[in-house]
Amino acid sequence: MAKAKAKSKAKKTPAAPGAPPPRLALHDLRPAAGSRQWRTRVGRGPGSGLGKTSGRGGKGQTARGSGKVRGGFEGGQMPLVRRIPKRGFTNPFKQPAQVVNVRHLGFVADGVEITPHTLFGAGLVRRPDRPVKLLGMGDVQRKFVVKGVTVSASARAKIEQAGGTIEG
Repeated sequence: MAKAKAKSKAKKTPAAPGAPPPRLALHDLRPAAGSRQWRTRVGRGPGSGLGKTSGRGGKGQTARGSGKVRGGFEGGQMPLVRRIPKRGFTNPFKQPAQVVNVRHLGFVADGVEITPHTLFGAGLVRRPDRPVKLLGMGDVQRKFVVKGVTVSASARAKIEQAGGTIEG
């Protein structure tokens, strides 16, 4: 009988202070703890909980490898989206206005005209090339000159009351 050789693993000793750190090699790399999991092995007997039908239920289309149906498919029945009536028209090119309340106009520097580009520079709108509308929530502390911006009736009254002007 052959003797079984005992494997001895060399223990790593801590590096002496001032010594260079040990070199990192590819065989020393390990994935982070818990980052890798075993894949679920299905069809390996009743004790696994996923034996026989491998968690797919009984027979039929959904038990097959390519047995998928698209979203909204109702088994050949007329789908709901085709059963309900259609009315009206939705413009796919509509650009809803970006709203700014007059209380936020204080973030714009003094003496600067209120335009979509200055509102963009102040961080009040996301896109300077899209429509902007001023709404009347809040108070106006100083006078403004507003150009190229749609203004609600209440915002117009507050800006003009503070001595500002609104130009087309």
